Amino acid sequence: MGDGRTSEFLCLTYISQMKDYSHVVFNFPPLSTIMSSITTFVQCYVLKPETLAICLLLLGLYFFFQSVQLWYKSVINRLQYSTSLAEGFGVFTAPSGKHDFRTWELREGNANVYALQGRRPQMEDRFSLMIDRKNDIALYGVFDGHGGEFAAKYAEQHLFKNLLPKLQDILNQPEWHKPEQAKDREEDTPEGVSENLDPIPSNSKVDELTRLLTEEILTLDKELIVEAKSSGDVAGTTAVVALVHNQQLIVANVGDSRGVLCGSEEVTIPATFDHKPQQLKEHKRIKEAGGFITFNGVWRVAGILATSRALGDYPLKDRKLITAEPDILTFNLKEITPQFMILATDGLWDAFTNEEAVLFISNHLDEPYLGAKSLVMQAYLRGSVDNVTVMVVDFRDFSPKDEVFI
Repeated sequence: MGDGRTSEFLCLTYISQMKDYSHVVFNFPPLSTIMSSITTFVQCYVLKPETLAICLLLLGLYFFFQSVQLWYKSVINRLQYSTSLAEGFGVFTAPSGKHDFRTWELREGNANVYALQGRRPQMEDRFSLMIDRKNDIALYGVFDGHGGEFAAKYAEQHLFKNLLPKLQDILNQPEWHKPEQAKDREEDTPEGVSENLDPIPSNSKVDELTRLLTEEILTLDKELIVEAKSSGDVAGTTAVVALVHNQQLIVANVGDSRGVLCGSEEVTIPATFDHKPQQLKEHKRIKEAGGFITFNGVWRVAGILATSRALGDYPLKDRKLITAEPDILTFNLKEITPQFMILATDGLWDAFTNEEAVLFISNHLDEPYLGAKSLVMQAYLRGSVDNVTVMVVDFRDFSPKDEVFI
């Protein structure tokens, strides 16, 4: 009997609970009523102008403090970097710790150089400078390596070393100092009769120096390729080289490093023109050699190289897709009376136009490094992601000799 009463009690309890649950379920408001209540609440409270204004204010404050934080970090990083340069540190580690900001510098005669590794994992830029005051020869060069430092380092160490003795040999020949027209007349002058001949300048001397400079660049390229193949190094480099002899300036360019002159009244005078694959002349040559160019952020030869001329790069050179043939421009310094010349790798020109760079140096020419250091730092702060090398050659005190050629 006890078990029967217990079972009956449990049954009655179950029935009572189910009645209560069914009462709750069947008396629960319908979904439409619930949605109507939510809508009324949103309209009355959430969508009120005061509520929306407060939400927008809070959201604006959030983004404001986020931007202030980013700005603060950026300013601190830049101040740390600028301070390190101002103090002359040879090595500066970026705040992120990801890059070494090694710097190279040189102050020789009327030329100052400043170079920065920047955001690249290694420094592939190089520069070179040789001055022979006895023969009034000055050689200035900047080289921008790619695929490694081997090619740029080779050009830095060998080009001027090989070129200078040959220049000296030419300039020390007696015929070099004899005006060309005087030599022609000398053959027609009777023996024992002298003739007072004024020196007449000749462009053949300019052509001779231009020819020698071209030959040395091409010879260096051949020697570089032999060395590169023996070591399996596929690196290459651009080259922008300036030769100054008395009143003559000769600038040779291979690739997209660049030279620019500041003439009288701060007029910008291009001393070189970049060699880019998309240029009609360059594209035609590449196509005739069986190559192609593609666009991947920038135009590239065979999808690889962003310049159409370079030293080294033997895999592309063997297929004749690129060349080391320089373009050369000549200037009479006595006629254009330049204030200065800038030679720089494309790490600068990615951030500055020719005119901007000339104006910047004009305003900083009396600083240490003739403004080269400040210009390099500004290129970095403007976002240049490449190595940056700037050479500034000061022509303000230049005094060319009168008896030389034009």
